Amino acid sequence: MFTGIVEELGEIVAVEPSDGSVALTVRGPLVTQDAVHGASIAVNGVCLTVVDVKDEAFTADVIKETLDRSSLGALAPGSKVNLERPVRLSDRLGGHLVQGHVDGVGEIISREPGERWDVVTVSLPPGLARYVVDKGSITVDGISLTVVEAGPDRFSVALIPTTLALTTLGHKKPGDPVNLEVDVVAKYVERMLGDRR
Repeated sequence: MFTGIVEELGEIVAVEPSDGSVALTVRGPLVTQDAVHGASIAVNGVCLTVVDVKDEAFTADVIKETLDRSSLGALAPGSKVNLERPVRLSDRLGGHLVQGHVDGVGEIISREPGERWDVVTVSLPPGLARYVVDKGSITVDGISLTVVEAGPDRFSVALIPTTLALTTLGHKKPGDPVNLEVDVVAKYVERMLGDRR
């Protein structure tokens, strides 16, 4: 379980394809400080399992299912990625409950620069709009954000200077893909209400 508060902007060191899967090596001095084989680290919002740690970098295997359902397949050496270690039960929950399970891939539609922040509009894949509400939470590339406005096929978020400076969203442009995870609470509520009908 994660919170969507990015700890570090990491970098892809290597992408090694093998039988429909990929071994990703990611440089992240902060998140590798206490990483061990079998630990979880979220990479652009995707929960990955560490298989090796060496020289301030970790390697994780990414299976075809994950490559098909996320934007991780588009990463190349030099790509910047958002990194977060799992939350400890004793930590503050600074963002919202994030599982690291991508619900779909959206695309940056537009950026409107402001004096101190940007308003970014992102497309919503079919079927996800029912989980996205004005002032609700959504995870974009592993970043916990508050929805400014929700529409039937898109939503907008306002990015404060800290988010612009310390995450990949400061560099993304229209047309770039982003991993989306909707609020898991909304999915549970829908399931419970559906069972009552």
